[in-house]
Amino acid sequence: MKIPKRIAQTLMNSLKGGVVPRVGLPYVTVGRKAEIDALLRDVDIIADGGASFRFIVGKYGSGKSFLLQTIRNYVMAKNFVVVDADLSPERRLQGTRGQGLSTYKELIRNMSTKTKPEGGALSLILDRWISSVQQEAAASSGLGLADPALPPLVERKISAVIGSLNEMVHGFDFARLLTMYYQSHISGDDETKAKVLKWFRGEYATKTEARQELGVNIVITDDSWYEYLKLFACFLQQAGYAGMLILIDELVNIYKIPHSVTRQYNYEKILTMYNDTMQGKARHLGIILCGTPQCMEDPRRGVYSYEALRSRLAEGRFSNGHKDLLSPVIRLQPLTLEEMLILVEKLADIHAELYEYPQAVTQQDMVDFIEIEFGRIGADEHITPREVIRDFIEVLDIVCQDRSVKVRDLLGSGAFTYARNEVEEDVSEGQFAEFEL
Repeated sequence: MKIPKRIAQTLMNSLKGGVVPRVGLPYVTVGRKAEIDALLRDVDIIADGGASFRFIVGKYGSGKSFLLQTIRNYVMAKNFVVVDADLSPERRLQGTRGQGLSTYKELIRNMSTKTKPEGGALSLILDRWISSVQQEAAASSGLGLADPALPPLVERKISAVIGSLNEMVHGFDFARLLTMYYQSHISGDDETKAKVLKWFRGEYATKTEARQELGVNIVITDDSWYEYLKLFACFLQQAGYAGMLILIDELVNIYKIPHSVTRQYNYEKILTMYNDTMQGKARHLGIILCGTPQCMEDPRRGVYSYEALRSRLAEGRFSNGHKDLLSPVIRLQPLTLEEMLILVEKLADIHAELYEYPQAVTQQDMVDFIEIEFGRIGADEHITPREVIRDFIEVLDIVCQDRSVKVRDLLGSGAFTYARNEVEEDVSEGQFAEFEL
Protein backbone atom coordinates (compact mmCIF):
# COMPACT_ATOMS: atom_id res chain seq x y z
CA MET A 1 0.00 0.00 0.00
CA LYS A 2 1.49 3.32 -1.09
CA ILE A 3 0.04 6.13 1.00
CA PRO A 4 1.24 9.76 1.14
CA LYS A 5 3.05 10.33 4.42
CA ARG A 6 0.82 13.25 5.35
CA ILE A 7 -2.28 11.06 5.13
CA ALA A 8 -0.59 8.11 6.87
CA GLN A 9 0.49 10.36 9.75
CA THR A 10 -3.03 11.80 10.07
CA LEU A 11 -4.50 8.30 10.12
CA MET A 12 -2.17 7.10 12.87
CA ASN A 13 -2.53 10.22 15.03
CA SER A 14 -6.31 10.26 14.74
CA LEU A 15 -6.87 6.55 15.33
CA LYS A 16 -4.52 6.41 18.29
CA GLY A 17 -6.24 9.46 19.74
CA GLY A 18 -9.65 7.82 19.38
CA VAL A 19 -11.01 10.23 16.77
CA VAL A 20 -12.05 9.66 13.17
CA PRO A 21 -9.70 11.07 10.51
CA ARG A 22 -11.29 13.17 7.78
CA VAL A 23 -8.81 11.94 5.17
CA GLY A 24 -7.49 8.53 4.21
CA LEU A 25 -10.51 6.50 5.34
CA PRO A 26 -10.55 4.19 2.27
CA TYR A 27 -7.15 2.84 3.34
CA VAL A 28 -8.55 1.47 6.62
CA THR A 29 -12.24 0.86 5.88
CA VAL A 30 -13.22 -2.69 6.84
CA GLY A 31 -16.66 -4.27 6.96
CA ARG A 32 -19.91 -2.26 7.16
CA LYS A 33 -20.61 -3.10 3.51
CA ALA A 34 -24.33 -3.72 4.12
CA GLU A 35 -24.72 -0.47 6.07
CA ILE A 36 -22.81 1.54 3.45
CA ASP A 37 -24.89 0.02 0.65
CA ALA A 38 -28.11 0.89 2.49
CA LEU A 39 -27.04 4.51 2.98
CA LEU A 40 -25.89 4.82 -0.63
CA ARG A 41 -29.34 3.69 -1.77
CA ASP A 42 -30.66 6.68 0.17
CA VAL A 43 -28.15 8.86 -1.68
CA ASP A 44 -29.60 7.75 -5.03
CA ILE A 45 -33.09 8.64 -3.80
CA ILE A 46 -31.89 12.11 -2.74
CA ALA A 47 -30.27 12.68 -6.14
CA ASP A 48 -33.62 11.82 -7.80
CA GLY A 49 -35.36 14.57 -5.84
CA GLY A 50 -36.40 12.64 -2.74
CA ALA A 51 -35.29 12.83 0.88
CA SER A 52 -34.11 10.44 3.56
CA PHE A 53 -33.72 10.30 7.33
CA ARG A 54 -31.62 7.80 9.26
CA PHE A 55 -30.41 7.17 12.78
CA ILE A 56 -27.12 5.28 13.20
CA VAL A 57 -27.03 3.67 16.63
CA GLY A 58 -24.02 2.08 18.29
CA LYS A 59 -21.95 2.11 21.47
CA TYR A 60 -19.09 4.54 22.04
CA GLY A 61 -16.21 3.51 19.78
CA SER A 62 -18.31 1.10 17.70
CA GLY A 63 -17.70 2.99 14.46
CA LYS A 64 -20.62 5.44 14.14
CA SER A 65 -18.44 8.46 13.39
CA PHE A 66 -16.23 6.34 11.13
CA LEU A 67 -19.27 5.30 9.09
CA LEU A 68 -20.42 8.93 8.90
CA GLN A 69 -17.09 10.09 7.54
CA THR A 70 -17.00 7.19 5.07
CA ILE A 71 -20.42 8.17 3.71
CA ARG A 72 -19.32 11.81 3.68
CA ASN A 73 -16.42 10.97 1.37
CA TYR A 74 -18.60 8.78 -0.87
CA VAL A 75 -21.30 11.39 -1.44
CA MET A 76 -18.89 14.27 -2.04
CA ALA A 77 -17.41 12.19 -4.85
CA LYS A 78 -20.98 11.95 -6.23
CA ASN A 79 -21.24 15.78 -6.42
CA PHE A 80 -23.16 16.23 -3.15
CA VAL A 81 -22.72 19.08 -0.71
CA VAL A 82 -22.20 17.83 2.85
CA VAL A 83 -22.71 19.76 6.09
CA ASP A 84 -21.78 18.15 9.39
CA ALA A 85 -21.68 19.05 13.09
CA ASP A 86 -21.28 17.44 16.50
CA LEU A 87 -23.88 18.36 19.09
CA SER A 88 -22.64 19.68 22.44
CA PRO A 89 -24.05 21.59 25.44
CA GLU A 90 -23.73 24.75 23.31
CA ARG A 91 -25.04 23.17 20.10
CA ARG A 92 -28.50 21.60 20.11
CA LEU A 93 -31.38 21.30 17.67
CA GLN A 94 -33.52 23.72 19.67
CA GLY A 95 -32.70 26.11 22.50
CA THR A 96 -33.61 29.34 24.22
CA ARG A 97 -30.14 30.89 24.11
CA GLY A 98 -29.10 30.34 20.52
CA GLN A 99 -28.06 26.67 20.79
CA GLY A 100 -30.04 25.70 17.69
CA LEU A 101 -28.56 28.59 15.71
CA SER A 102 -25.09 27.51 16.91
CA THR A 103 -25.67 24.12 15.31
CA TYR A 104 -26.69 25.82 12.06
CA LYS A 105 -23.54 27.98 12.13
CA GLU A 106 -21.38 24.89 12.63
CA LEU A 107 -23.11 23.08 9.76
CA ILE A 108 -22.61 25.99 7.36
CA ARG A 109 -19.01 26.46 8.55
CA ASN A 110 -18.37 22.79 7.67
CA MET A 111 -20.12 22.96 4.29
CA SER A 112 -17.97 20.78 2.02
CA THR A 113 -17.78 19.77 -1.62
CA LYS A 114 -15.55 17.50 -3.68
CA THR A 115 -13.27 20.42 -4.54
CA LYS A 116 -13.26 21.81 -0.98
CA PRO A 117 -13.61 18.82 1.36
CA GLU A 118 -12.21 20.60 4.42
CA GLY A 119 -15.27 22.88 4.76
CA GLY A 120 -15.95 26.57 4.23
CA ALA A 121 -17.31 25.99 0.74
CA LEU A 122 -20.26 28.43 0.80
CA SER A 123 -18.62 31.28 -1.11
CA LEU A 124 -17.08 28.83 -3.58
CA ILE A 125 -20.52 27.31 -4.25
CA LEU A 126 -22.15 30.70 -4.87
CA ASP A 127 -19.33 31.90 -7.14
CA ARG A 128 -19.35 28.62 -9.05
CA TRP A 129 -23.11 28.92 -9.52
CA ILE A 130 -22.86 32.42 -10.98
CA SER A 131 -19.99 31.38 -13.24
CA SER A 132 -21.85 28.31 -14.52
CA VAL A 133 -24.98 30.39 -15.28
CA GLN A 134 -22.86 32.88 -17.20
CA GLN A 135 -21.24 30.11 -19.24
CA GLU A 136 -24.60 28.45 -19.97
CA ALA A 137 -26.09 31.76 -21.11
CA ALA A 138 -23.07 32.45 -23.32
CA ALA A 139 -23.16 28.96 -24.85
CA SER A 140 -26.90 29.06 -25.58
CA SER A 141 -26.82 32.57 -27.07
CA GLY A 142 -23.48 32.43 -28.84
CA LEU A 143 -22.38 35.62 -27.08
CA GLY A 144 -18.99 36.18 -25.52
CA LEU A 145 -18.55 36.52 -21.76
CA ALA A 146 -17.58 40.19 -22.22
CA ASP A 147 -20.53 40.97 -24.51
CA PRO A 148 -22.79 43.69 -22.95
CA ALA A 149 -25.88 41.78 -24.17
CA LEU A 150 -25.03 38.80 -21.96
CA PRO A 151 -25.90 40.15 -18.44
CA PRO A 152 -29.68 40.44 -19.15
CA LEU A 153 -29.71 36.78 -20.28
CA VAL A 154 -27.81 35.76 -17.16
CA GLU A 155 -30.23 37.68 -14.97
CA ARG A 156 -33.20 35.88 -16.54
CA LYS A 157 -31.59 32.51 -15.81
CA ILE A 158 -30.78 33.62 -12.26
CA SER A 159 -34.39 34.73 -11.81
CA ALA A 160 -35.64 31.34 -12.98
CA VAL A 161 -33.54 29.56 -10.35
CA ILE A 162 -34.50 31.99 -7.62
CA GLY A 163 -38.18 31.94 -8.59
CA SER A 164 -38.39 28.24 -7.81
CA LEU A 165 -37.53 29.02 -4.16
CA ASN A 166 -40.18 31.68 -3.59
CA GLU A 167 -42.92 29.18 -2.79
CA MET A 168 -40.99 27.70 0.13
CA VAL A 169 -41.06 29.00 3.71
CA HIS A 170 -38.66 32.00 3.89
CA GLY A 171 -37.96 31.45 0.20
CA PHE A 172 -38.59 35.07 -0.79
CA ASP A 173 -35.96 36.40 1.63
CA PHE A 174 -33.51 33.66 0.67
CA ALA A 175 -33.98 34.48 -3.01
CA ARG A 176 -33.57 38.19 -2.34
CA LEU A 177 -30.19 37.56 -0.65
CA LEU A 178 -29.08 35.39 -3.58
CA THR A 179 -29.99 38.20 -5.99
CA MET A 180 -28.04 40.65 -3.85
CA TYR A 181 -25.01 38.35 -3.92
CA TYR A 182 -25.20 38.07 -7.71
CA GLN A 183 -25.46 41.81 -8.20
CA SER A 184 -22.52 42.52 -5.89
CA HIS A 185 -20.51 39.80 -7.67
CA ILE A 186 -21.12 41.43 -11.06
CA SER A 187 -20.34 44.92 -9.77
CA GLY A 188 -17.26 43.80 -7.87
CA ASP A 189 -18.72 44.91 -4.52
CA ASP A 190 -16.79 42.58 -2.20
CA GLU A 191 -18.07 44.30 0.93
CA THR A 192 -21.71 43.51 0.14
CA LYS A 193 -20.77 39.95 -0.85
CA ALA A 194 -19.14 39.50 2.56
CA LYS A 195 -22.26 40.81 4.30
CA VAL A 196 -24.52 38.44 2.36
CA LEU A 197 -22.26 35.52 3.29
CA LYS A 198 -22.41 36.67 6.89
CA TRP A 199 -26.21 36.56 6.71
CA PHE A 200 -26.24 33.06 5.16
CA ARG A 201 -23.90 31.88 7.93
CA GLY A 202 -26.42 33.05 10.54
CA GLU A 203 -24.07 35.61 12.06
CA TYR A 204 -26.49 38.54 12.31
CA ALA A 205 -27.74 38.67 15.89
CA THR A 206 -30.66 41.06 15.38
CA LYS A 207 -33.00 42.17 12.63
CA THR A 208 -31.91 45.77 13.23
CA GLU A 209 -28.30 44.91 12.40
CA ALA A 210 -29.34 43.05 9.24
CA ARG A 211 -31.61 45.90 8.15
CA GLN A 212 -28.88 48.50 8.62
CA GLU A 213 -26.26 46.54 6.66
CA LEU A 214 -28.36 44.74 4.02
CA GLY A 215 -31.84 46.23 4.08
CA VAL A 216 -33.51 42.94 5.00
CA ASN A 217 -35.90 42.56 7.92
CA ILE A 218 -35.26 38.92 8.77
CA VAL A 219 -32.44 36.88 10.29
CA ILE A 220 -31.88 33.17 10.79
CA THR A 221 -32.97 32.12 14.29
CA ASP A 222 -33.22 29.12 16.62
CA ASP A 223 -36.70 28.44 15.30
CA SER A 224 -36.10 28.92 11.56
CA TRP A 225 -32.61 27.49 10.84
CA TYR A 226 -33.86 24.11 9.62
CA GLU A 227 -36.14 25.79 7.04
CA TYR A 228 -33.08 27.50 5.59
CA LEU A 229 -31.26 24.17 5.27
CA LYS A 230 -34.21 22.92 3.20
CA LEU A 231 -33.89 26.04 1.04
CA PHE A 232 -30.17 25.41 0.64
CA ALA A 233 -30.87 21.83 -0.49
CA CYS A 234 -33.24 23.00 -3.24
CA PHE A 235 -30.94 25.83 -4.30
CA LEU A 236 -27.91 23.53 -4.48
CA GLN A 237 -29.75 21.18 -6.81
CA GLN A 238 -30.60 24.15 -9.04
CA ALA A 239 -26.94 25.20 -8.87
CA GLY A 240 -25.78 21.91 -10.35
CA TYR A 241 -25.17 19.73 -7.29
CA ALA A 242 -26.85 16.37 -6.68
CA GLY A 243 -28.26 17.38 -3.30
CA MET A 244 -27.29 18.03 0.30
CA LEU A 245 -26.52 15.61 3.14
CA ILE A 246 -26.74 16.73 6.79
CA LEU A 247 -24.63 14.69 9.25
CA ILE A 248 -25.19 15.28 12.97
CA ASP A 249 -23.18 13.31 15.54
CA GLU A 250 -23.22 13.08 19.35
CA LEU A 251 -26.99 12.93 19.74
CA VAL A 252 -26.23 11.86 23.31
CA ASN A 253 -25.88 15.56 24.20
CA ILE A 254 -29.65 15.93 23.88
CA TYR A 255 -30.11 12.89 26.12
CA LYS A 256 -27.89 14.62 28.72
CA ILE A 257 -30.03 17.79 28.87
CA PRO A 258 -31.25 17.91 32.50
CA HIS A 259 -34.55 19.71 31.83
CA SER A 260 -37.27 17.46 30.43
CA VAL A 261 -39.11 20.31 28.68
CA THR A 262 -35.94 21.35 26.81
CA ARG A 263 -35.32 17.73 25.80
CA GLN A 264 -38.86 17.45 24.49
CA TYR A 265 -38.43 20.59 22.37
CA ASN A 266 -35.31 19.05 20.82
CA TYR A 267 -37.10 15.77 20.14
CA GLU A 268 -39.94 17.76 18.61
CA LYS A 269 -37.43 19.31 16.18
CA ILE A 270 -36.22 15.81 15.27
CA LEU A 271 -39.84 14.81 14.66
CA THR A 272 -40.31 17.80 12.34
CA MET A 273 -37.20 16.85 10.35
CA TYR A 274 -38.26 13.19 10.24
CA ASN A 275 -41.80 14.01 9.05
CA ASP A 276 -40.55 16.45 6.39
CA THR A 277 -38.24 13.87 4.81
CA MET A 278 -40.61 10.92 5.09
CA GLN A 279 -43.67 12.80 3.80
CA GLY A 280 -41.89 14.37 0.82
CA LYS A 281 -41.95 17.94 2.13
CA ALA A 282 -38.16 18.16 1.76
CA ARG A 283 -36.37 17.58 -1.55
CA HIS A 284 -32.78 16.70 -2.43
CA LEU A 285 -32.04 16.41 1.30
CA GLY A 286 -30.65 13.62 3.46
CA ILE A 287 -30.28 13.67 7.25
CA ILE A 288 -28.26 11.23 9.37
CA LEU A 289 -28.17 11.43 13.19
CA CYS A 290 -25.80 9.34 15.32
CA GLY A 291 -26.30 8.25 18.92
CA THR A 292 -25.82 5.49 21.47
CA PRO A 293 -28.43 2.80 22.24
CA GLN A 294 -29.09 4.43 25.61
CA CYS A 295 -29.74 7.89 24.19
CA MET A 296 -32.19 6.33 21.75
CA GLU A 297 -34.01 3.77 23.87
CA ASP A 298 -34.07 5.15 27.42
CA PRO A 299 -37.82 5.49 28.15
CA ARG A 300 -37.29 8.44 30.53
CA ARG A 301 -34.77 10.64 28.72
CA GLY A 302 -33.98 9.12 25.33
CA VAL A 303 -35.48 9.68 21.90
CA TYR A 304 -38.05 6.99 22.69
CA SER A 305 -39.30 9.06 25.66
CA TYR A 306 -41.02 11.20 23.02
CA GLU A 307 -43.96 8.99 22.13
CA ALA A 308 -44.44 10.34 18.61
CA LEU A 309 -40.86 9.31 17.76
CA ARG A 310 -40.97 6.00 19.64
CA SER A 311 -44.05 4.89 17.74
CA ARG A 312 -42.34 5.70 14.43
CA LEU A 313 -38.87 4.29 15.18
CA ALA A 314 -39.24 1.34 17.55
CA GLU A 315 -38.61 -2.12 16.11
CA GLY A 316 -41.60 -4.24 15.13
CA ARG A 317 -42.47 -7.70 16.40
CA PHE A 318 -40.65 -9.59 13.65
CA SER A 319 -37.22 -7.91 13.69
CA ASN A 320 -35.84 -9.75 16.72
CA GLY A 321 -32.52 -11.30 15.70
CA HIS A 322 -32.70 -9.92 12.16
CA LYS A 323 -30.98 -6.86 10.68
CA ASP A 324 -33.40 -4.52 8.92
CA LEU A 325 -31.36 -1.94 7.02
CA LEU A 326 -34.44 -0.47 5.34
CA SER A 327 -35.79 0.88 8.65
CA PRO A 328 -35.00 4.46 9.76
CA VAL A 329 -32.72 3.12 12.53
CA ILE A 330 -29.50 1.31 11.58
CA ARG A 331 -27.97 -0.54 14.53
CA LEU A 332 -24.26 -1.20 14.18
CA GLN A 333 -23.23 -4.78 14.92
CA PRO A 334 -19.69 -5.53 16.19
CA LEU A 335 -17.06 -6.19 13.54
CA THR A 336 -16.23 -9.88 13.21
CA LEU A 337 -12.86 -11.30 14.29
CA GLU A 338 -11.93 -11.74 10.62
CA GLU A 339 -12.72 -8.11 9.87
CA MET A 340 -10.69 -6.94 12.87
CA LEU A 341 -7.76 -9.08 11.70
CA ILE A 342 -7.89 -7.43 8.26
CA LEU A 343 -7.97 -4.02 9.95
CA VAL A 344 -4.88 -4.63 12.08
CA GLU A 345 -3.05 -5.99 9.01
CA LYS A 346 -3.75 -2.70 7.22
CA LEU A 347 -2.62 -0.69 10.24
CA ALA A 348 0.62 -2.67 10.48
CA ASP A 349 1.39 -2.02 6.81
CA ILE A 350 0.64 1.71 7.05
CA HIS A 351 2.68 2.06 10.26
CA ALA A 352 5.72 0.28 8.77
CA GLU A 353 5.60 2.42 5.63
CA LEU A 354 5.16 5.65 7.58
CA TYR A 355 8.10 5.07 9.93
CA GLU A 356 10.18 3.24 7.33
CA TYR A 357 11.02 0.01 9.15
CA PRO A 358 10.80 -3.64 8.09
CA GLN A 359 7.45 -5.15 9.00
CA ALA A 360 8.11 -6.81 12.37
CA VAL A 361 4.60 -8.05 13.16
CA THR A 362 3.85 -11.49 11.76
CA GLN A 363 0.47 -12.86 10.77
CA GLN A 364 0.55 -15.10 13.83
CA ASP A 365 1.30 -12.09 16.07
CA MET A 366 -1.81 -10.38 14.73
CA VAL A 367 -3.93 -13.48 15.28
CA ASP A 368 -2.60 -13.76 18.85
CA PHE A 369 -3.32 -10.08 19.48
CA ILE A 370 -6.93 -10.40 18.30
CA GLU A 371 -7.43 -13.56 20.38
CA ILE A 372 -6.11 -11.84 23.50
CA GLU A 373 -8.22 -8.69 22.95
CA PHE A 374 -11.42 -10.64 22.39
CA GLY A 375 -10.57 -13.22 25.04
CA ARG A 376 -11.21 -10.76 27.84
CA ILE A 377 -14.15 -11.28 30.15
CA GLY A 378 -17.14 -9.45 28.68
CA ALA A 379 -15.32 -8.59 25.44
CA ASP A 380 -18.23 -9.80 23.32
CA GLU A 381 -20.44 -7.10 24.82
CA HIS A 382 -18.05 -4.34 25.79
CA ILE A 383 -15.00 -4.17 23.53
CA THR A 384 -15.12 -1.78 20.59
CA PRO A 385 -12.96 -1.23 17.48
CA ARG A 386 -11.65 2.00 19.02
CA GLU A 387 -10.07 0.11 21.93
CA VAL A 388 -8.59 -2.60 19.71
CA ILE A 389 -7.11 -0.03 17.29
CA ARG A 390 -5.63 2.04 20.12
CA ASP A 391 -4.00 -1.02 21.72
CA PHE A 392 -2.60 -2.30 18.42
CA ILE A 393 -1.10 1.06 17.42
CA GLU A 394 0.51 1.20 20.86
CA VAL A 395 2.08 -2.22 20.21
CA LEU A 396 3.32 -1.01 16.81
CA ASP A 397 4.79 2.15 18.36
CA ILE A 398 6.71 0.15 20.96
CA VAL A 399 8.07 -2.34 18.44
CA CYS A 400 9.04 0.46 16.05
CA GLN A 401 11.02 2.36 18.72
CA ASP A 402 12.69 -0.67 20.30
CA ARG A 403 13.59 -3.26 17.68
CA SER A 404 14.77 -5.68 20.37
CA VAL A 405 11.18 -6.09 21.60
CA LYS A 406 9.36 -9.06 20.14
CA VAL A 407 5.60 -8.78 19.67
CA ARG A 408 5.07 -12.26 21.07
CA ASP A 409 6.97 -11.34 24.25
CA LEU A 410 5.06 -8.06 24.54
CA LEU A 411 1.68 -9.75 24.29
CA GLY A 412 2.66 -12.31 26.93
CA SER A 413 4.23 -9.79 29.30
CA GLY A 414 2.98 -9.03 32.78
CA ALA A 415 2.20 -5.44 31.78
CA PHE A 416 -0.20 -6.58 29.07
CA THR A 417 -1.75 -9.12 31.43
CA TYR A 418 -2.16 -6.42 34.07
CA ALA A 419 -3.90 -4.14 31.58
CA ARG A 420 -6.16 -7.00 30.60
CA ASN A 421 -7.07 -7.66 34.25
CA GLU A 422 -7.88 -3.98 34.74
CA VAL A 423 -10.40 -4.16 31.92
CA GLU A 424 -11.92 -7.30 33.41
CA GLU A 425 -12.30 -5.57 36.79
CA ASP A 426 -13.90 -2.49 35.16
CA VAL A 427 -16.40 -4.68 33.35
CA SER A 428 -17.24 -6.57 36.53
CA GLU A 429 -17.74 -3.33 38.48
CA GLY A 430 -19.95 -1.95 35.74
CA GLN A 431 -22.08 -5.08 35.73
CA PHE A 432 -22.36 -4.93 39.53
CA ALA A 433 -23.34 -1.26 39.47
CA GLU A 434 -26.00 -2.00 36.88
CA PHE A 435 -27.31 -4.83 39.05
CA GLU A 436 -27.59 -2.47 42.05
CA LEU A 437 -29.57 0.05 40.01
